[in-house]
Amino acid sequence: MALNTAEAYLRDFDKFTQYLHQNDLDPPPDQVSEQLIGQFIQSLFELGISARSQARIISGLKAFYKYLLLEDIVEQDPTALIEGPKIGLKLPEVLSIEEIDRLIKAIDLSSKEGERNRAIIETLYSCGLRVSELVELKISNILFDESFILVKGKGNKERLVPIGKAALKYIQYYCERQRNHQTMKKNAEDTLFLNNRGGALSRIMIYTIIQKLAEKSGLKKKISPHTFRHSFATHLVDGGADLRAIQEMLGHESITTTEIYTHLDRQYLREAMVQFHPRNQMK
Repeated sequence: MALNTAEAYLRDFDKFTQYLHQNDLDPPPDQVSEQLIGQFIQSLFELGISARSQARIISGLKAFYKYLLLEDIVEQDPTALIEGPKIGLKLPEVLSIEEIDRLIKAIDLSSKEGERNRAIIETLYSCGLRVSELVELKISNILFDESFILVKGKGNKERLVPIGKAALKYIQYYCERQRNHQTMKKNAEDTLFLNNRGGALSRIMIYTIIQKLAEKSGLKKKISPHTFRHSFATHLVDGGADLRAIQEMLGHESITTTEIYTHLDRQYLREAMVQFHPRNQMK
């Protein structure tokens, strides 16, 4: 096995151990059940992890247990019947502007987390951030006067992303009315979004916030933090934004990743062709 491949497997298996620790579980390898593996994979889906990444992580788990079987460390492989997700062109779930408004209206602004949660939703939708980028966002990286934020994305690559006036306004409200009155943990002083204990929010907590809002607002779609990223990109495409500009804002290395959003509004494209193509103007 190539060194890079082995390191990739180790990184992916570490995600499983992190999941166990987050749920206060510490079973030895021979007591990990197929059900537990399935719950872990479900958590990857709920966090918005892509099908391709899920498949790679499952492959790493399968390789690990194949090794344990060969070494007689375990007698059964809990991953044997686990199937990876189908990989292909899957159009992501997208929220309409009205559905996003419904979610925001479902926020109880009288609660101690209300201002924070509104600022979270507004920032996710305004900037198209990955959930990891959101929880790591620093106050010092918000350029209020220029209406940009400095985002640290995959591979620690930095990019400047425009942020809308509404998101900036609600970030300021959150800071003035809630965050500035909290006792902050060490090393969290510059982190924008904090939990009730003054530390950085986890990705799972962001997912939980969104799920509760979806349930409260009566939204039937299955959504995650990543849904706001998809909605951000789709609404820009619908509005006629340049695909290269969207690629830059999303932090996609390849334009082909961004091009999936061009599949989401074929009816709009057809109507444009019917209206403007010269052959359709012939009598």
